[in-house]
Amino acid sequence: MSGHEFTLAGATLTALPSGALFWAQEACLTVSDLHLGRSGRYARRGGALLPPYEVEETLARLDADIAACAPRTVICLGDSFDDLAAAELGERFALWLARLMAGRRWIWIEGNHDPGPVALGGEHRGEVALGPLRFHHIADPGATGEVSGHYHPKARLAGQARRCFLVDQARAILPAYGTYTGGLHCDDGVLRDLMAPGAVAILTGRTLRAVPMPRRKENP
Repeated sequence: MSGHEFTLAGATLTALPSGALFWAQEACLTVSDLHLGRSGRYARRGGALLPPYEVEETLARLDADIAACAPRTVICLGDSFDDLAAAELGERFALWLARLMAGRRWIWIEGNHDPGPVALGGEHRGEVALGPLRFHHIADPGATGEVSGHYHPKARLAGQARRCFLVDQARAILPAYGTYTGGLHCDDGVLRDLMAPGAVAILTGRTLRAVPMPRRKENP
């Protein structure tokens, strides 16, 4: 399995090209910000009309990661659905998701877009601790051993913006996993303040690349 390994709070984790995070010792796969049903939410609210394919593309990517990693536990770090109405996937996608959930522990973490898809199976939690790591949606500046999402970090390389993991000694922030998601460039002040000097950005895509986290210089 290709990926970029790093250590957080003594746990050896692997950033995957898809944007998922795998913890082999615990057979735990973590994804963040699937935002399933975004095109439907935009249409309901009179916004931009997006091709309604993001649920299929996102679930196909998740299906492939589960097949490759064979996790015993899957953690979805919040904003799994774009809103509560989006959790009504329709029969085909609901059955697909049920198949992925079958036979493993599945944890839905509450996000700011969704209070958890409560009609679906699995555990519904505000956060969860597993070994030395704490999983929740939005980073806590004082935390250690923290895995979170929410910010959809991106970094620019050779003029192209790519989704990325942000990692330092205290935390890892995951990129958005969903197909239709924007992002916050990691030189933004919010992320710059969260991440310690020496933080690394792991850019996703066909070939993962780890670079020093870009930091926009302060104005004099």
